[in-house]
Amino acid sequence: MKLKNKVALITGAGSGIGRESALLFASEGAKIVVADLKEDAGIETVSLIEKNGGEASFVKTDVSKAEAVKNMIAHAEETFGNLNVLFNNAGIFPDDDGSVVDTEEDIWNLVMNVNLKSVFFGCKYGIPALLRAGGGTIVNTASFVALVGAATSQIAYTASKGGVLAMTREISVEFARQNIRANALCPGPVQTPLLAELLADPERRQRRLVHIPMGRFALASDIAKGALFLASDESSFVNGTAFTVDGGITSAYVTPE
Repeated sequence: MKLKNKVALITGAGSGIGRESALLFASEGAKIVVADLKEDAGIETVSLIEKNGGEASFVKTDVSKAEAVKNMIAHAEETFGNLNVLFNNAGIFPDDDGSVVDTEEDIWNLVMNVNLKSVFFGCKYGIPALLRAGGGTIVNTASFVALVGAATSQIAYTASKGGVLAMTREISVEFARQNIRANALCPGPVQTPLLAELLADPERRQRRLVHIPMGRFALASDIAKGALFLASDESSFVNGTAFTVDGGITSAYVTPE
C-alpha cells in the first residue's frame, strides 16, 4: 500500500494516463480526487474506483481557468481533509498543431493554456494545500519531447512540455526544504485512442515507431506505474528530475527493424 492514508488529486483522470493512475493509486491506498472537464468520464472513473473498494470524488474542472483550479484544490481538502499528492496530468494535442510556420496563434494559445498554464495554476493553488498537510509530492506530466525534438512537427505541444519541465525544476528547488518534491514525468508515445486516431496513417505511425527501441508504444498503465513511483515514498530522494518512461526513445537515433 504505497499511498496508504494519502489523498491524491489527478487532473485529466477521466481517461488515458489519468484514469489508469487514478485506479492504480486507489489500489495502493490513496483517496482520489478525479478532476476532468468531461463529467461523464470523470464520474465513470470514480465508479470504477469505488467498485474496487476505493474512495474517490469527482470535481468538474477546466484546468486552464484559475477559479476552476482553486475550486478543485478546495474540493480535495473539503472532501478528504487534506492533499498529499498533486498529479498535474491533463493535456491536449490538437491535429492542427504542426510546424512552427503553419501552426495558428489560436492553436498555440489553446495548447499553452491547457498544457502549461494549467500546471502553473495547479502548483500555484496546490502547493499551499500540500504545505498545510505538512508536505507532499507533485508529479507534472511533461513528455519525451521536452528532451528531444519530435519526429513529427508539433511545435505548440513540444514547447508546452518543455515549459512544464523547466517549471517543475524550479518548483523542486524552491520547496524542497519544505518537504515538497516535484518531478516531471516524461512519457514516450502512449497507446491511447487519441494516438491511434492521430497515427491511423501507417506511414506516420511507422515514422514514430522506428525511434522506439522496444518496438511498441507505451500503455497508459506503463506510465501510471512511473507516476506511482514518483508520488510514493519509494522515490523519497528523487526531486527535480525528468523521469522518462519512454521505452528508450530518448536514448536512440533510429532503431533498425
